[in-house]
Amino acid sequence: MTENITRNDIAESIFDEIGLSRNECNQFVDDIIDIVIKGIVEDGLVKIAGFGTFKLRHKKERIGRNPRTKEPAVISSRNVILFKVSQQLKDKINSEQ
Repeated sequence: MTENITRNDIAESIFDEIGLSRNECNQFVDDIIDIVIKGIVEDGLVKIAGFGTFKLRHKKERIGRNPRTKEPAVISSRNVILFKVSQQLKDKINSEQ
């Protein structure tokens, strides 16, 4: 079962746990996300201890193939974000099976 977690869900959890105002909780979540995005854009790398690492990677232009028509197609160069899970999070997930 897949469950999407929204910014509001995170802010609501902070509100329930800490008791800040809802506006402060929403601003707190937005600030954290902005810090992560800024770190990826400026440094190409963001490490969050106990969670994982976001890394910016550049992919070069290459020739691909349309899976339906089998026609060759150019895939343009672009930046992608990779996420590597920390060992602590892996251990936590695997211990709950």
